[in-house]
Amino acid sequence: FDMMMGSGMDWTKMSGITPELLKNMYLNPMGSGDRAQKQENTGTAAGKKDDVSEAEKQNSVDNPTEADTDEDAEQTVVDADETEDGDDFEEDGDGSEGIPLGNIFGIPVGQIDLGALMGQGHKRRKKKKKVKKELFKLSEIPAPHAIKAQLDEYVIGQEQAKKVIAVAVYNHYKRVFSKTSPDAGKYGTDVDIEKSNILMIGPTGSGKTYLVKTLAKLLDVPLAIADATSLTEAGYIGDDIESVLTKLLAAAGGDVQKAEMGIVFIDEIDKIAKKKSTNTRDVSGESVQQELLKLLEGADVEVPVGTGQKNAMTPMEMINTDNILFICGGAFPDLENIIKERLTNTTSIGFGSDPKDKYDKDPDILSKVTNQDLREFGMIPEFLGRLPVTVTLQGLTKEFLVRILKEPKNAILKQYKKLLAMDEVNLNFDDDALEWIAEQALKKDTGARALRAIIEEFMLDIMFEIPKDPEIGSVTITRAYLEKHGGPRIEMREYSTADKKAAALPGPTEACYKAE
Repeated sequence: FDMMMGSGMDWTKMSGITPELLKNMYLNPMGSGDRAQKQENTGTAAGKKDDVSEAEKQNSVDNPTEADTDEDAEQTVVDADETEDGDDFEEDGDGSEGIPLGNIFGIPVGQIDLGALMGQGHKRRKKKKKVKKELFKLSEIPAPHAIKAQLDEYVIGQEQAKKVIAVAVYNHYKRVFSKTSPDAGKYGTDVDIEKSNILMIGPTGSGKTYLVKTLAKLLDVPLAIADATSLTEAGYIGDDIESVLTKLLAAAGGDVQKAEMGIVFIDEIDKIAKKKSTNTRDVSGESVQQELLKLLEGADVEVPVGTGQKNAMTPMEMINTDNILFICGGAFPDLENIIKERLTNTTSIGFGSDPKDKYDKDPDILSKVTNQDLREFGMIPEFLGRLPVTVTLQGLTKEFLVRILKEPKNAILKQYKKLLAMDEVNLNFDDDALEWIAEQALKKDTGARALRAIIEEFMLDIMFEIPKDPEIGSVTITRAYLEKHGGPRIEMREYSTADKKAAALPGPTEACYKAE
């Protein structure tokens, strides 16, 4: 008893427990003290009841006092305040009921209220209702031709792919409008617009990732780019499937409702193909495809905030993927051989048959892909069924590569011209030089990525030597310089008479070096 009373707890806040009752229970743990206390309380209550006369009872009923009236009014106000919707928490009980913890030190079951001992009750957070926010109006949605026109400024060629993406984004905008705008009701509510996920197939360096990165700059909805190579089955080292939504939530600034209307691009999707021969568990192949099914189809997913893995210390957000548009892209190496084999086996036999090497030089062979080819590659049919739109990108030709060098808004040549412009030097390229660069890029078979590698190689000496001589005003890259049997054309600055006198320079200078 001394240990319990000296523990520092306020035992008087325990429901129905008094120091006298606690002492009786300590002396008689079987509950006799409880019964004696009840009998004592009953006798006291009976004595008080006899002291009240019938006339006083009748008088209190017929003529209530002002204090009683005020007490009833105050109770009514308190009850009204307790039912307000603005409270974020609600109490689990009125604080007078205990929780059953068994017979502790002879205390009857249900007599202990730990919340009362700690000076607070159990609180449960109320689930707040989501309020839809209108992200944009129907008149603000860009038309497909406007989206494609913006993509044309950065991406050369791939007309079919740009059309498919422009229409998909346009329909996605309208789907978001139908879910968030109060004006969507006038177009009917009986039809629910579903999403059409996209599978992009194209050789490496054809512009799949660059196309989506450019799209991210133009959109008003959040867009996240994830990589499938780091995804693994739940429970293994690597990123969980939900990590792709973590990036989308970050792109939306932590706004869950905005993230639920976003776009996710999963790159390198061919890297999660089913392994054809393996003696170990395929934790980054077919199992990842199976776990992606729920995201592509639409489900409520718990997403870790700020990390790619779930653990007990990571905060979670619930995201619904019903309205998230998924675009998957991959190079799918060796898929061309699968397509050629199928097409070759279906040709006729005899003098009128097609030669076996008919499709070897076809640059647009990927456009003939079917689900059968993708299944043979290693993609499961359930995964392909959730990507109803398939778009293929063409392999880049010499003409395309030359245009990529010059025409885009962020062209590679324009980047190097800007670098030398900071040294007040003009950089130019002969047409023959551009064709030579494109020819070398085709040999590397890495698409547009090879262009930067080639330009970096021959621009190294120029960017190193030019800052040495402040008199150089212009540099022209020639094919002879690229083929290493000549040099670039260098022109010196031309100064006016006033500039010459100010700089105290000698007479007029001619081109110090010229090589054709």
